[in-house]
Amino acid sequence: MNITRRRLAALAPAGLAATTLARPALAQGAGDYPNRPIRMIVGFAAGGGTDLSARTVQPKLQQLLGGTILIDNRPGAGGNLATELTVRAPADGYTLLMGTIAALAINPTIYRNLPFDPQADLTPISQAGSILNVLVVPADRPWRTAAELIAAAKARPDTITYGSSGVGGAGHLAGALLDQMAGIKTVHVPYRGGGPLMTDMVGGKIDYAFSTAPTAIPQIEAGKLRALAVPTLQRSPLMPNVPTVAETLPGYEVGNWYALVGPKGLPAPVVEKLNAAMRGTLADPDVRAHLARHGVEPTPSSPEELARFIRDETAKWAPIVRASGATPD
Repeated sequence: MNITRRRLAALAPAGLAATTLARPALAQGAGDYPNRPIRMIVGFAAGGGTDLSARTVQPKLQQLLGGTILIDNRPGAGGNLATELTVRAPADGYTLLMGTIAALAINPTIYRNLPFDPQADLTPISQAGSILNVLVVPADRPWRTAAELIAAAKARPDTITYGSSGVGGAGHLAGALLDQMAGIKTVHVPYRGGGPLMTDMVGGKIDYAFSTAPTAIPQIEAGKLRALAVPTLQRSPLMPNVPTVAETLPGYEVGNWYALVGPKGLPAPVVEKLNAAMRGTLADPDVRAHLARHGVEPTPSSPEELARFIRDETAKWAPIVRASGATPD
């Protein structure tokens, strides 16, 4: 799938590109940065794990920066549209991206002809967090274990559906890897974020999903969804009674994480100020407690550590993505 600049421009508010391009980048130090609102782009619809995590850190982050942060949801193409918006923005610190494993590490393998390279065209600022995903099914489905779901899929190839928050995301990859390792064939249904996906899951329109904990747990507690497993090698302290997929399929593991990045060429003093504010935010007890309740573990880092992490994650997942057969559908 080729994400064209014409398509991207159609998604931007009228006059936004011209306005932002006309603004000068900061050339000397951080100065009085920020002296106007910062736009934090989220590549998924409101209500999903990425959006909830961004909104959790927003108040403390803007307090420490001494400015305003506006969340801008730009769903589409597994985070690619939001990423390109960030790549094309001026390198002045007023456009940031809450990036995901999909946009920053997996999509370059899945999508052909991407108009950007996450490693070359973005400035790493800090890791944000790793998030727990949960294999869930609607409460009216008969399956109570991952093994039962796999058995049903083997009995009915190409009929059981799984949803994800977008092509290339951890939920998509988790389903594709489950197909590969379990020897089953299911049908992928991509959404524009975890919020819309959860609406259809609760409504029983999708058979299963690897949903982020922030969006899944309230529905599990309400009895609308059933948790079958988590895609980690060890059971999660957040859901200690829920088994791992690896207990059924040894070695099965799919992680999920977020990171704060900006356009290529952000001035070093601005990066330093943003990194310090992000570290302070993720160290705040209230922020940490809120994230923990939603299955997010804060993972602050230096810009250099994030750059290495993205490089390593891209190299790690590329052969797995190819072997899984995951495609843009």
